[in-house]
Amino acid sequence: MSETKDNNWLNKIKDLLGDSPKDKDDLVDLLYTAVENRLITQDIFQMILGVFSVSEIPVREIMIPRPYMITIDVNEELNSVISKVIDSGHSRFPVINQKPDEILGILHAKDLLKNQIISSDDFDLHDYIRPAKFIPESKRLNILLNEFKASRNHIAIVIDEHSNISGLVTLEDLIEEIIGEIDDEHDVSSKELIIQQSNNKYIIDTLLSLDVFNEKFDCNFIDKDIETIGGFLVNKFEKVPKKQETLETEGFLFTVLSADSKKINRIQLTIRKDLKKI
Repeated sequence: MSETKDNNWLNKIKDLLGDSPKDKDDLVDLLYTAVENRLITQDIFQMILGVFSVSEIPVREIMIPRPYMITIDVNEELNSVISKVIDSGHSRFPVINQKPDEILGILHAKDLLKNQIISSDDFDLHDYIRPAKFIPESKRLNILLNEFKASRNHIAIVIDEHSNISGLVTLEDLIEEIIGEIDDEHDVSSKELIIQQSNNKYIIDTLLSLDVFNEKFDCNFIDKDIETIGGFLVNKFEKVPKKQETLETEGFLFTVLSADSKKINRIQLTIRKDLKKI
């Protein structure tokens, strides 16, 4: 039954085509026509474009830059490590030895749970470090995806031409580039534009209107012709920021949780009471 449906779908595409596409541009035009004729959805169209792009995009375009990496020092106390894991919501962390460029390996948060730690006196982070994978900035995403699949690794450290640390990239970053944003348990659901994490922390979908944001958080952010908090922040950053980039203004600290090459998708808002103007 499914095979018959697939054939019908393909036949409709062929009817629109006439001649077979001669190159990628022809194929994209064809797919766009298929969207207009409701043969495929916009989501499928965007996913196919994402598949095309991975062979052209280098890792440097989607990586989290080094200044925004969340790292754990090998000498940190157990309580500090656990707090960092909980606060960040991440599952994998580069482990450094005091200097950001000296990465010893990767800590998987689940390894702390697997191994029963009796007390902080018995804790030595060296026992939990896994080897890190290092890749050049210029590596194409399709090659990295195959390497992730082959090694069952989900994180890689990105280095520049001088072997200095540039940033990191995860399997989730790569997949989001292909199929779009992936929600996890720390993300705002599609029906929630604001979710409160604590007394002064919120996760916010950047489609939230600027008027609603101002009313909710008792502020007065104004930007001509801008309707959403996402558009407001892009103007404030004066660019589309990458994941983990931060901006502080009028007592509000904004941290980018998710972004692509065109827009910010989700932010974390921290209200800094010591800086908030009353």
